[in-house]
Amino acid sequence: MIRQSQWFLKWGVPASVSALVGGVLLGTLYWAAARTDEVAAVRQKGLVSLIVSKMQSAVAHDQESATVWDDAVVKTKERDLDWLDANLGRWMNTYFGHDAAIVLSADGQTIYQFVADSAKGLSPEDLRSAYSPLANRLNERLIAGDEDGISDRVLSIGESDVGSRPAVVSVKPITSDTGRIEQSAGGENLHVAVRFLDGDFPSDIGTEYQFAEMQFTTTMPHDKRHSQIALTSRSGQVIGYFSWHPFEPGTSVLHATLPVVGLSVIAIFIVASLAGHAIWRRSVKLKSNHQELQHLALHDTLTGLANRAHFKSELAARLQQAMPEDVCSVLFIDLDRFKAVNDTYGHPTGDRLISLVAKRVREILPNALIGRIGGDEFTVFLERIGVEEVAVIADRIVACLHEPFEIEGVYVSIGASVGVAIAKGAKADAIELTRQADIALYHAKAAGRNAYALFGEHMDELLRTRRKLEHDLREALSTGTQIEIAYQPVYSSDSSVPCSLEALCRWRHPELGSIAPDVFIPLAEEIGVIQKIGAFVLEDACSLIALLPSISIAVNASAAELSSPGYPLRVLSVLAKWGIEPTRLEIEITESLAINGEENAERNIMMLRAAGVRFAIDDFGTGYSSFSRVQNVTVDRLKIDKSFIGGIREGRNSAIVEAIINMARAQGLRTTAEGVETNEQRDALKSLGCDNIQGFLMSRPIGRGEVMALLGAGEAKKDRG
Repeated sequence: MIRQSQWFLKWGVPASVSALVGGVLLGTLYWAAARTDEVAAVRQKGLVSLIVSKMQSAVAHDQESATVWDDAVVKTKERDLDWLDANLGRWMNTYFGHDAAIVLSADGQTIYQFVADSAKGLSPEDLRSAYSPLANRLNERLIAGDEDGISDRVLSIGESDVGSRPAVVSVKPITSDTGRIEQSAGGENLHVAVRFLDGDFPSDIGTEYQFAEMQFTTTMPHDKRHSQIALTSRSGQVIGYFSWHPFEPGTSVLHATLPVVGLSVIAIFIVASLAGHAIWRRSVKLKSNHQELQHLALHDTLTGLANRAHFKSELAARLQQAMPEDVCSVLFIDLDRFKAVNDTYGHPTGDRLISLVAKRVREILPNALIGRIGGDEFTVFLERIGVEEVAVIADRIVACLHEPFEIEGVYVSIGASVGVAIAKGAKADAIELTRQADIALYHAKAAGRNAYALFGEHMDELLRTRRKLEHDLREALSTGTQIEIAYQPVYSSDSSVPCSLEALCRWRHPELGSIAPDVFIPLAEEIGVIQKIGAFVLEDACSLIALLPSISIAVNASAAELSSPGYPLRVLSVLAKWGIEPTRLEIEITESLAINGEENAERNIMMLRAAGVRFAIDDFGTGYSSFSRVQNVTVDRLKIDKSFIGGIREGRNSAIVEAIINMARAQGLRTTAEGVETNEQRDALKSLGCDNIQGFLMSRPIGRGEVMALLGAGEAKKDRG
């Protein structure tokens, strides 16, 4: 009996206690594991639902980048299929990953359709059945004038649903972004975008968000080990199911602790504390992942700054909380010459540069709300800082970003333009304040960049004037009634007979009169119509010298034209159309383009020179003064800028002009002096060996009829006949 009691006290009680503690612990572990797995599964389901919902919003948002656009309205109306293919079809596939794009007329007829390789198995009937109800519903809303849902982020109404493929199907009207193009209600053409949710989509989100065995099925999975959510359309129809093996942190912990539960009470307590710690770590990780997702949704991944959406919401919230006497400011920062750095050194260097810019701005304003709203655009919100100090801060930002950045041993210099809008807290409106900062930024750029500008009431009027001028220039090019071509004769230095002509573009505005080329040519480059002007000048020039077989002609070309892939073909096609030898055409380019031109421009110059077209550097001496940099430039002529000609007789610029002529002659190049206005200047240039002269001494720019009279057009026609 004693032995039995001793055994019981020595072994029974510890065993019983160990069993009891072990049982309680094991039961607790099973309950905690199940609860943790359940919470994780609920969060994963919520995350998948959020991803699909955001995909619908993202597709509609992507569409507005191309559907709210004057050019899209015009090109759709003109049925310009090439343009639609490039901007509303393939571009949407390449840039946004849309699998199909359709442009419909107001009556539902297909104007244009693009289907990516990923959608080849989808029949046209299935595609039409997916978007037709949405298009009809949208058309009814447009006719009714429904604007429900339009906001500062949503520019036009639309209809979106999940189709049976499954796919996100979104329909948007093609509308004007400026409001200048009026369309009847319900008469708008429609754009359909399709983004599949099967195929690579499940594996992509599975990889990105760590969903194991993520897949899409049309039938409900019967495997209880998998979590799933139903994908339903607006009508409630179940399209299919996303299923995945759920993340089970509790089960993982339980399996890890089971082998040690039976060892002893001490081991159980140790394992229990370890298990509790492991569960805590798993929970912390889940919470951390959730916080990280929230952070990624609100911040720019490259710089860590607030993204556009977060900046706007935070700006609105802080302005509402501001006191009436608080001075609030918004700064828009746009980097100068960033694209050149990106093109020259590559995107990794560009990304590194953006990060360094963000770091400098944070160092200047460590406590301010700073956001990155675009590729090289930043915003700053300042509270309770006086007007004078805001100006000092803006100037400091400009100076700081103008200093070189060192990236992997290379020093990169850019600059920044800053627009500033200031208001009192009681009068501050987030939308209006950002609009004013944007206008001020535009004026800072127009002032020569690398500067800042404070918004003033006059800027609104200047912006309206600028926009009207843009509209008038587009209209002038479309009608062809205001753009005129003048021709200035070029003479040999020892002859009074013209040897060539230079075609000069003029704009005679019906209200403003003659607008100088140095005003409308940069404007044309900015709004993307410079190639139309160049084509107009080239066509008129070639049609003229087709009647004058003994003379050549020069036209000017911008960097945008020369960098265009089809430029050589367009030039040679016009020459062939009028039966003109390429050697009779000379294209004048700027000095900076000739020396530091992009690869496309250099390739186009080589192609045209190989065909016989000649090239000249215009205004030589005003861009790059180092002669050594011109030694390898592939051109045929240097045009000496008129600024060097004015003082040549008095000897002020004689040595410079002589050096240019001697250098050109050593390189086998011909020379033309611009701006010759006196006989003394002509005699000096002739004595220095200049080949050709041009200026008011010989002739001002003249019209087509005067050219024909000057060069004997009648005889030229007779000779050709």
